[in-house]
Amino acid sequence: MAEPKENIVMFPFMAQGHIIPFLALALHIEQRKNYSITFVNTPLNIKKIKSSIPPNSSIKLLEIPFNSSNHGLPPNTENTDILPYPLIIKLLHASTSLKPAFKTLIEDMIEEQEGKPPLCIIADIFFGWTATVAKELGVFHAVFSGAGGFGLACYYSVWLSLPHRDVDSDEFELPDFKEASRFHVSQLPLSISEADGSDSWSVFQRMNLPAWVDSNGILFNTVEGFDQLGLDYFRKKLGRPAWAIGPVLMSVDNRTRVGKQAGISPDFLKEWLDTKPENSVLYVSFGSNNTISSSQMMQLAMALEGSGKNFIWVVRPPIGFDINSEFKAEEWLPEGFEERIKDSGRGLLVHSWAPQVEILSHKSVCAFLSHCGWNSVLEALNNGVPLLGWAMAGEQFFNVKFLEEELGVCVEIVRGKTCEVRYEDMKAKIELVMSETEKGKEMRRKAKEVKGMIKNATRDGYGFEGSSVEALDAFFKAVMLKRDGANHKP
Repeated sequence: MAEPKENIVMFPFMAQGHIIPFLALALHIEQRKNYSITFVNTPLNIKKIKSSIPPNSSIKLLEIPFNSSNHGLPPNTENTDILPYPLIIKLLHASTSLKPAFKTLIEDMIEEQEGKPPLCIIADIFFGWTATVAKELGVFHAVFSGAGGFGLACYYSVWLSLPHRDVDSDEFELPDFKEASRFHVSQLPLSISEADGSDSWSVFQRMNLPAWVDSNGILFNTVEGFDQLGLDYFRKKLGRPAWAIGPVLMSVDNRTRVGKQAGISPDFLKEWLDTKPENSVLYVSFGSNNTISSSQMMQLAMALEGSGKNFIWVVRPPIGFDINSEFKAEEWLPEGFEERIKDSGRGLLVHSWAPQVEILSHKSVCAFLSHCGWNSVLEALNNGVPLLGWAMAGEQFFNVKFLEEELGVCVEIVRGKTCEVRYEDMKAKIELVMSETEKGKEMRRKAKEVKGMIKNATRDGYGFEGSSVEALDAFFKAVMLKRDGANHKP
């Protein structure tokens, strides 16, 4: 009888921006390594994830019990997708209640395998407590960050010391990450800029981040060649390996939107893009959790129309409205805007969600106006598409800083959800990036350069292994060394 495969347990936080890279990594490992994978999440997420698992995959989906109503959340709330931003921290706190059930789940696996633990646990950056569970049970543990090295290093460092509170000016440095240069308070998400150490976010991060020292290392969905600064921060700070194994991205075939349908037919979208000249279309999307205010929406619409550029804009109701409700163009956009762009053929409004990978890989797309969540950044750079950055939350502000100052592939167009914006400024920046200006040409050249770095990092075969392929091999070598060492203890 064949020996059962070694099992890897994977457990992302309950948010699209976390589940998607975890699924991509699970499929990537399944393709390259002979391991079985158990993908853990709460019941409603597992139900939605099923549609993104290819029929030929052997990934096992395992439910962990969770009742949002027990934590002061609306019933059946198991994903940040359906929550207004202020309630996301409540879901994060609620997720710590999964610890006993997760420990039992791993203990049951060990019992079923007659005392043999899973090969490793790969868990989310928000699930620091899983590292403590793994340590107690003698299982190799890795944090998997869907965020990049630089962005997460800044995020981690700021939360540890809240350095902006210790200075009289609006500018500050990170005491343990001076290489990142100076920051402005407007580059902080609201959760951090409003933090005083006793608020809900601070309380959560004070529990979460220190627990990472119980982990055996961090896997990053990034490339060593352009993200070494952030990776080295964690190597020094935690004294743990940081493996850059990215980008692991969902393929077009597997990227059914978990739980949502595209707001437009992919065939129609392709036909529309096919009619546009090369490098002539701006793609606008703010990710699965973000939207902008109604006044910002008006100004952006005026900037898009005034620029004279072709565009695809993924629209959702503005801040203050249910993000998943119907979009009312007549209320939230300039009068006659939708009809004018439709008649001119210059623009497409897509409701709710668009097939982003297909759009960014099309030759007519010139630039991406994005919130600069790391999944979106990787999908753009993987196709050599430069960015216009409009950070909203989390580490996105630090990503924009990195992309603009370190890589030269981004221009910050606006900063934050609450800032006032003028359409003239946005229009000028859209034209700067998309027109034949020196800046625009240089950004497109650098984006193509980064695309080449990604291609080299992920190359596998013909006697050459890229850095990301080598890093994944090094990770599994570390896992095996720990397991073999445990098996040979006297």
